[in-house]
Formats: sequence, C-alpha cells, structure tokens
Amino acid sequence: MTVEVEKSSIIGLHEDHLHLNDPSCTLMSNATHVFATMSLNSCGTQLEEDAENLIYKNEITSFEDPSSVITRRHEVEIGFSCEYSKTAEVILEFTPHKLPFAFTETGFGKFTYQFEFYHSSQFSQMVDPSTYPVDVPLKEMIYMEIESTSSIPNTVLFVESCKATPENDPNSNQYYDIIENGCTVDDTVVVYAENGPDYKFGMQAFKFIGDFNEVFIYCSVILCKSGDPATRCAQGCLNNPGAFASQKKRR
Repeated sequence: MTVEVEKSSIIGLHEDHLHLNDPSCTLMSNATHVFATMSLNSCGTQLEEDAENLIYKNEITSFEDPSSVITRRHEVEIGFSCEYSKTAEVILEFTPHKLPFAFTETGFGKFTYQFEFYHSSQFSQMVDPSTYPVDVPLKEMIYMEIESTSSIPNTVLFVESCKATPENDPNSNQYYDIIENGCTVDDTVVVYAENGPDYKFGMQAFKFIGDFNEVFIYCSVILCKSGDPATRCAQGCLNNPGAFASQKKRR
C-alpha cells in the first residue's frame, strides 16, 4: 500500500524525521509530498478484522535525534489503513461429455482470488486456458483450486459455499449444491487442501438433466485473519439438518 501526505497540510513538517511503525521504514519526499510504499506484511503493518473487511493499519510518526536535548519540531501521528473485502464470488465452467476430460474458462472474483482447473490430484499442472473449452467425461474426477492471488499475509481462505447451475447465472432457479455452510454436500467431493491461502478439491463430473450442455460452478469464499478462533473460517463446517455433509478429505 502507498501513503502520501501533502507537505502544505501540516505546518512544520520535517520529512527527514518521520517513520512508520517499524522505525527502519522512513519516508521519501518530493517538492510537494512525503510518501511511502510498503507490502502488507512489512514496516510494522498490523492486521485487524471486522465483519466485512480485513484492515491493514500503520502509522506515520515523528522521531527525534537521540543526542538532542531539546526540539522545536511538532509531534506527528498520522494513522492510515487499507481495507480488503473478505468475501467474493468466483466461477468456473465445464462441459460434460462422454469423451476425454474437459474443463473451461478461468473465473475471477474481486482482484484477490483465482479459480482454476488442474489435471490431477497432485495439483502440479494447471489446465492450459488456451485449450478451453474441453469436455469432461461423466463421473471422471475434476480438480479445482481456489486461491488468494494477492500477497495478503496472515490470512486463510474459507469456502463458504459452492453450487452448480446449467447456465451462466448464479441466481438460476435450477442449481445443485456442492458445498453449503462450509460442509461438502455432494458425496463425491474430496478436499485436498484447506485452512491456508488456497482451497483444493475434486469431484466427479456430472450434467444437468435436460437440454443442457454446460455446468457452471459458483463458489462464495471468505478471507479471514489466521489464528483467530472467532472468525467464520475457524468455525468450519456448520451442519444443518438438510445438508448431506460427507466431509471426505485426503492428505
């Protein structure tokens, strides 16, 4: 994140006596502004969380020469923060067919997430987007990964829900639940990685009954502060009487 302060907005601002939470991170300046650019896990940046956002906070403060006895500089305390929305919707599409395996188009939520298909449960080779769309044989396993693509530190990704529709519309009246309330609903789902910056899972390919040739998968994902037991991510699967939660995992 980048912070800029206009020099004329603070009387007596001494840019050579300013630093961030980490004293080793000082500010740069030009004729009109003092400024600093940092990654989200540097310069003493602190992570906080509210119901909707992850909030990264830091502060510009003044310091004095330790060898000085007096000062005529004003003290400076300028707090600043950067917010990231915790929730996003991501989408993938595949075409069921009784021929070699298939996947389709890459889907993105808000800039921090990526949803991709992989060739195997090893997740070592992503399906080349230039080959999309590809057909998937019915009942063959398809492998998917949802990943937080930005360098947001100290966070975990949680998949709250996934559903499939026969058309490119998440509000379609015809849908099939795959994950609900953090619980696997489809009994072919296998979760390969969770509780980290990415979520890897697989399931058997299927098709909707009727004149439908494609399957669209929509997932609702949440980023949470890692190590915080009060977050939705830490709660995990919240079973309800109507859900068939198989919770099958492979490590």
